[in-house]
Amino acid sequence: MTLESRTGDAERGERPRRIVQGIGAVVGLLVLVEVASGVLQGYYTPIYPQIADHLSIPEGDVNWFEAAQLVVSALCVPLLARLADLIGHQRVLLLSTAVTALGSWVLVVAPSFTTFLVGWALQGAYVVWLPLEVAIIHRRLRGDSDRDRRTRRGAAILVGALELSVIVGALTSGQLVDRVGMGVVLALPAIVVTAVFLVILLGIENTPGDATGGIDWTGFALITGSLGLVMAGLVAVRLEGPGFVLAWTLVAAGLASLLPFARYELGRREPLVDIRLLRDPRQWPIQVTAFLFGVPVLGGQIPLSTYAQADPVERGYGLGADAAFVSTLIGVYVVTLAIGAFTLPLTSRLLGVRRALVVSCLLVALGYLLWIPFHDQTWQGLVNMAVAGLGSGALVAALPSAAAAAAPEDRTGFATGMTNATKTVGGAIASSIFAIALAVDGLAVDGLAADGLELEQASAPLSGYLTVWAVCAGAALLAAVALSVAPKGSFSERAVEV
Repeated sequence: MTLESRTGDAERGERPRRIVQGIGAVVGLLVLVEVASGVLQGYYTPIYPQIADHLSIPEGDVNWFEAAQLVVSALCVPLLARLADLIGHQRVLLLSTAVTALGSWVLVVAPSFTTFLVGWALQGAYVVWLPLEVAIIHRRLRGDSDRDRRTRRGAAILVGALELSVIVGALTSGQLVDRVGMGVVLALPAIVVTAVFLVILLGIENTPGDATGGIDWTGFALITGSLGLVMAGLVAVRLEGPGFVLAWTLVAAGLASLLPFARYELGRREPLVDIRLLRDPRQWPIQVTAFLFGVPVLGGQIPLSTYAQADPVERGYGLGADAAFVSTLIGVYVVTLAIGAFTLPLTSRLLGVRRALVVSCLLVALGYLLWIPFHDQTWQGLVNMAVAGLGSGALVAALPSAAAAAAPEDRTGFATGMTNATKTVGGAIASSIFAIALAVDGLAVDGLAADGLELEQASAPLSGYLTVWAVCAGAALLAAVALSVAPKGSFSERAVEV
């Protein structure tokens, strides 16, 4: 029986049996992909200090890994999403998994900071997995009268697998890092991603794309140039210090180049980035919130890991935790993320959608503000991250669907994807800024070596961590303000359906 005949059966009221049977197997295979995604997102965080030692770099420079990966991720989302609509979601999922596997294996054999940075950036291709998986489920359910609800259910299963795998990944690396060599530790995620590539290749059927036309390569080049200039300027600030005029000139040029990019996109029938939709009064507060939310939820991860493992006897600050405890900290955080996400429908009914999201932003801000006075005891770290996690979980769950609810029906996919893209851009810029804040007196590593300073002395100052937490809290507060000024009707109960 062909797909067309099954669709015809559904339109005549007959249940499409093969679609029903097939979708369970498809979701099961896609769960394995999200297991790999969760491993990638949770595995490395407890061992960032050990990675810094492995590469003989100061811990502040580890933030550049996150910045590079987030920039690649931000650029991947609109480009690969468009490509998937053209040639098929399975093919692009396979392509992105191959790139992620390549990056993961580069990390295993990387002999230097630069090579490791390239591998880490390539690994960022995984960010498009979840949107493509949801699209695959939605496509496979074509003709099913209960398509939307079953797609949401499938997406919820995938997200649940992701969150559980983050905890498993974090606990695994925390236990292994002191027992086996770093080469073995770094090889495990590469093996997992490679196995998932085979699962997709052999188990997921490809269907042709529905879209026509092509890819807006000019728009992609313009936005890549803008981000590249901003990031180059921030790298120059890190290397030469905040007084380096050329660095800030590069940042200003990158920001200014967004204007011709916007004008070009406004003149396109099928733009890479729909500027008209993004500037809609109902849409921009959500996208601004996603950008600001990326600062703490993505940019703040590495500083928390390195601070937790800092020895208070040697540095005068830190929790003195080992990688295993950082795994526990991540586990608590992810559990509170899940609680925040699953209780969002209840809080939305009690407070309204807008107020629930504003409260979530305030919880994130409170969690990071608590780090400023309370950062000496492990229980304080657990409480701080639990508070931030409750708010973060609600925002992770609500922002994509809130953006879709505030968009026209034919642009919901773009609006949802842009919350991920803007969040990753916010996280990339924050990671760069945090790398500067955690630099040792603004000096480059080469300068430290020339002065004869040891790596152990090249430790980030406490003031840098205080700056990180203040910036994370400030970003969350600004997000609350952005949501507060959104016009009435921007949010609906459709925005929090699970």
